[in-house]
Amino acid sequence: MSNPAGFWVRFWASLLDAIIIGIPLSLISFIFLGEGDTWLTTIGQTFYSFAVPIFWVGYTVGKRITGIRIVQIDGSNVDIWTMVKRDLIAGLLYGLTLGIGVIVSAFMVGLREDKRALHDFIGGTYVTHNPPYYED
Repeated sequence: MSNPAGFWVRFWASLLDAIIIGIPLSLISFIFLGEGDTWLTTIGQTFYSFAVPIFWVGYTVGKRITGIRIVQIDGSNVDIWTMVKRDLIAGLLYGLTLGIGVIVSAFMVGLREDKRALHDFIGGTYVTHNPPYYED
């Protein structure tokens, strides 16, 4: 693993993603459904965090702005199965632990030398500062 991204840069990337995708989705949801936080925003945000890194070599808009991206342990680009494990299965774990897993993950990114969270271990990934692209 080369140049893993730490807690704060990952936090800012996530915050940017939440603003960039969350505000428009909330407005659309409010216009069409009368509420800002609905199934539409949940599905939209889940799809964004799951699909965009697959099609954009590990980046989301927030990650691109902050200069970090998700890669597999061997440095290759993420694929569908990797993102299923990383986002969906880890998301279930975080829900089942009532958010305790999220707190544990934050400490892991902040304190571990490799900066990997629970979802990184489940998905076989890590977040790094702009490594070279791998064409599959």
